[in-house]
Amino acid sequence: MSKKIFIACDTTNLNKVRKIINYTQSTKLKICYKFGLEFFYSKSGRSFLSKLDKKQTIFLDLKLNDIPNTCVSALRSLKDLKNVRYLTVHINGGFEMIKTIKQSARKINKKLKILGVTVLTSFSDKSLKKIGYAKSIKKLVIQQAKIAKSAGLDGIVCSGKEAKIVKKICGKMEIVTPGIRLIGDDVQDQNKNRIMTPKKAFNNGATAIVIGRSITKGSIKKNIQKLIKSLN
Repeated sequence: MSKKIFIACDTTNLNKVRKIINYTQSTKLKICYKFGLEFFYSKSGRSFLSKLDKKQTIFLDLKLNDIPNTCVSALRSLKDLKNVRYLTVHINGGFEMIKTIKQSARKINKKLKILGVTVLTSFSDKSLKKIGYAKSIKKLVIQQAKIAKSAGLDGIVCSGKEAKIVKKICGKMEIVTPGIRLIGDDVQDQNKNRIMTPKKAFNNGATAIVIGRSITKGSIKKNIQKLIKSLN
């Protein structure tokens, strides 16, 4: 399975998104684009995605989490976005929810892969405990990975810290790792203990990484070259 780089287009500015796409085309890397809630909910976001070059691989990071029927209805509303290849769901929505979404995805878009989100990279064991979880992040992610595998999901979203253990559980499933920072970059809104460099994330078992501000802030072209260098 080839390694993928998902560039996070976390903005509502269409010109900025066009710039990100134009400046990150590289023959040395397999570049795809992740669009989250900020862009998708914006006035022109959905329309932009529907018109995007079909050659581009879109990762739609909506993190669906509701009763099964509502999630399936949301999924059906995306059927016109034929170039969406990845969609996220929260595993904590439960086995029935994620299994129902996966089964419905096959009928709506055969090329659509469903990724299960584990514990967000902004969390620590302490902050997790505050909202009622008794387990550590590691133990919770292990449990969530097992649920995702049994539900037939295509992949897991987890931090690089858990990628190795998730790989042992999930085998050939895709492992997408967010919270990626190039050496010397600010931690920003992530938990400092759960961020990782691109090379280390891949070494830990990730099949794809999600990287945003480390690429899109400042000179995008220079940042891409820095990323390529960091992976060598």
